[in-house]
Amino acid sequence: MITLASDFPSPYPAAMRGVICARSDARIEDIAHDFPRQDVRAAAFWLREVLPYFPPATHCCVVDPGVGTDRSALVVEAGGHEIIAPDNGVAIPVARELAGGDATAEPGDGDFDVWAIEYDDSETASNTFHGRDVFAPAAADVHDEGGPAALDRCRRTDDWVDLTFPEPDMVAKGARGEVLVVDGFGNVITNIPGESIADSEGIRVDDELIPVRDAYAARDPGDRLVTVGSHGNVELAVNRGRGDEAFDLGVGDAVLLEW
Repeated sequence: MITLASDFPSPYPAAMRGVICARSDARIEDIAHDFPRQDVRAAAFWLREVLPYFPPATHCCVVDPGVGTDRSALVVEAGGHEIIAPDNGVAIPVARELAGGDATAEPGDGDFDVWAIEYDDSETASNTFHGRDVFAPAAADVHDEGGPAALDRCRRTDDWVDLTFPEPDMVAKGARGEVLVVDGFGNVITNIPGESIADSEGIRVDDELIPVRDAYAARDPGDRLVTVGSHGNVELAVNRGRGDEAFDLGVGDAVLLEW
């Protein structure tokens, strides 16, 4: 199996699928092609939440604000999977998760290894679409050859861009955190761990008391709530509405919770 994920609108993903189909008989599955445009951290977050549910596969993820520059292309091996991606950190959080969940793991720890893909810029058809010209061919070749070690154009490297998610500041009766992502429903996903509100019936969000509930529908439509999402982090939400609008919060904004 080869999976594809990107921030590309149609029809760009179709070109990547075409390249892979021309080089490989692999089954192709789409993860998502509507990641927030050029938001590497958001893509890294969602890959970490999705790819561990797949059996071992080759994953091609292209969210690449640096396309056409001298940024490297990588194959990251972890837990029986290979992740082909630009060297901007997008593949690193999910690699650590696949390698055993240690957020500080380094290559060589728990089956986590990083390879650089050597490619010739002069032979690519476009400087603006490496998803088609660099990453899709690499995904097909890595899949069919059984990994990067079998490819002459791949070499192990310890020179790669790291990406970690910010840690919240946990205090005696609260937490100062940050909005990591906003999902398609408008749910505001913070970096504050859900277990921190396990015994709370209400949380002050920026000085306003908001009920804590296990389900969105435990509040009336249009009412705000604090909950723990499937990712295990604290969410600020609205039943049948958008939490980002109701709380006036966006990606990267600071959040103060008090209990």
